Amino acid sequence: MSTRVNNDRSAEFSLSEKEFSFICKLVYERTGIVLDERKREMVYRRLMRRTRDLKLASFKAYCQLLQQNNEGELTSFINAITTNLTSFFREMHHFEHLTEQFLPEHIQHYAHTRKLRVWSAACSTGEEPYSLAITLLQSMPALINNWNVKILATDLDTDVLATAQRGVYQAESIKALPESVRKKWFLRGDEVNAGNIKVVQKLADLITFMPLNLLENWPMRGPFDVIMCRNVLIYFDRPTQAKLIQRFYQMLRPGGILMLGHSESLPKDNTVFDMLGRTIFAKKSSPDLHTVEAL
Repeated sequence: MSTRVNNDRSAEFSLSEKEFSFICKLVYERTGIVLDERKREMVYRRLMRRTRDLKLASFKAYCQLLQQNNEGELTSFINAITTNLTSFFREMHHFEHLTEQFLPEHIQHYAHTRKLRVWSAACSTGEEPYSLAITLLQSMPALINNWNVKILATDLDTDVLATAQRGVYQAESIKALPESVRKKWFLRGDEVNAGNIKVVQKLADLITFMPLNLLENWPMRGPFDVIMCRNVLIYFDRPTQAKLIQRFYQMLRPGGILMLGHSESLPKDNTVFDMLGRTIFAKKSSPDLHTVEAL
């Protein structure tokens, strides 16, 4: 079977070492994401679809198009490469920490400002920020109308951001959620929308979606109380990881928390964050920023 697949592939398209190297270099320059030989098959599949959509004859022709610095196609190229695996309440322990520990303490200590700022730094198709919105609304129902609560949701991929802003998903995506959550926070589609669900407007009202490349300038000023950046840092090299951790530190208020993905962590000798739980870190007040290290 493997031989037949390879023959079919060579008959239609082949991804040369030169083309793969060019693609890896361009992805790194544009996003900071490091691709290596292990990602070749993923790159092939995703760019094959893009090349066919454009009715181009080869990967060589597609690379030539990218070399023309066509911003529209460069955006589509990055959208095709970036990974968008997500789900509602993924890594549930983060939301439990917010509900059981962080939010009660924040409400007590910041009753004078009545402000809460949360950033979903790689929001993908929106399940994460909507899960955050549900968590906030369920944790502080009596206060939500009297507090200034906002969630910023950003992503590099403009296609997934469009999906997030629509807030429409397959009904199957919330099957594992408690019935009370499904009934309160989602609307079921009917007729032509049968099989789909839509988030209620109250959730959408808390969230601002915005395209953002984490390696470029950040227009927001902060400070944030919570930053979620999960399963993103693993795609960057160590120097880029260190720079992002430093920038997240600067964007958090003292005591604010950074939540990373299940396979991400900070070095044990870091001096900028205290570890509160699994992949949950609280900003220290005044550590030496030069000690921030790569993951």
